[in-house]
Amino acid sequence: MAKKKRHSPPAAFRKYLRDHLREHYRAIGAKGGKAAAGKGIKKRYAAMTPAERSALAKKAALARWWKAPKKARKKRPSS
Repeated sequence: MAKKKRHSPPAAFRKYLRDHLREHYRAIGAKGGKAAAGKGIKKRYAAMTPAERSALAKKAALARWWKAPKKARKKRPSS
């Protein structure tokens, strides 16, 4: 059975799609960047003491930056 040829869409459609997707992803990125500053986090922070906020920030920083060291394993030579 013969393979069907794939036709690429016209250049005008590709440009429209590229521009449309660019705007779509830009909007999603802008929305995501503002999500952390929502009402829930403000209420949570308002109920915390400065020491609790500091501890939470320290825990978050450690979670973002600390990585467990990988154990170096040596393979035994096969006999």
